Amino acid sequence: MTCSAPALDRVLFELGPLTVYWYGVIIAAGAFLGLWLATRETDRLGLNKDLFVDLIVFAIPAAIISARIYYVAFEWDRYAGGPWWDVFAIWEGGIAIHGALIGAILTAVIFARVRNVSFWQLADIAAPSLILGQAIGRWGNFMNQEAHGGPVSQTAYDNFIQYLPDFINNQMCIGGVLYHPTFLYESVWNLLGLILLLILRRFNPRRGEVFLSYVIWYSIGRYFIEGMRTDSLYIVGQLRTAQVISIVLVLLSIVLIIYRRYSGKADRYYNGKKV
Repeated sequence: MTCSAPALDRVLFELGPLTVYWYGVIIAAGAFLGLWLATRETDRLGLNKDLFVDLIVFAIPAAIISARIYYVAFEWDRYAGGPWWDVFAIWEGGIAIHGALIGAILTAVIFARVRNVSFWQLADIAAPSLILGQAIGRWGNFMNQEAHGGPVSQTAYDNFIQYLPDFINNQMCIGGVLYHPTFLYESVWNLLGLILLLILRRFNPRRGEVFLSYVIWYSIGRYFIEGMRTDSLYIVGQLRTAQVISIVLVLLSIVLIIYRRYSGKADRYYNGKKV
């Protein structure tokens, strides 16, 4: 469907040689709100309030670096012919959430061993923060006019898209074509996931099940939303990387929940210090 609308400015403000982009500010806001949520839970469980502050100091840089490495690795043809410093231009967008999760999880595993705390307990506390950060972070993609879906059909516009706020549809008008705001679909899906995780942990589940439920919920949504996007990373041919990884993560998470429940390796969420 054709359209005509001015794009929002990606730059929040400029101060001399310093340019601050909306993308970076939104990502940072998601990280800080996620940290706030995690520290509230550590306090409720009677843990050291500084535990997640210490973890986040290491986890955020590791997540950003691994997210960028992951993205560049699958988009290498895009960077191979250009200046070498383009691979570091993260403010222009181009990070992958699965890469970020790999970096964050590896950091948390090492941190848990060094601090002699349960990795699964840390993961359960962090899960709502992760999905909240992802819900907020998708609005950074919105400001960059990226991570959108395919062109909107007239039927989709008449039945749904026309009822979205004008500022969303205007920003999704790119090159005279109106695209599906898949960033919005994923953000809403993640907010619903946040509510479900907060409810789930009130029922005192087994250790690790809040985190694994997060993985399952996010992966199911990502699988379907990824199929709508036009900027997917591909493993081979038309095989979308995020969809393959989403299927693997759902199956692996289900297996882990069953294994940990029936092997006696998982204590309750609030009870005990060992997994």
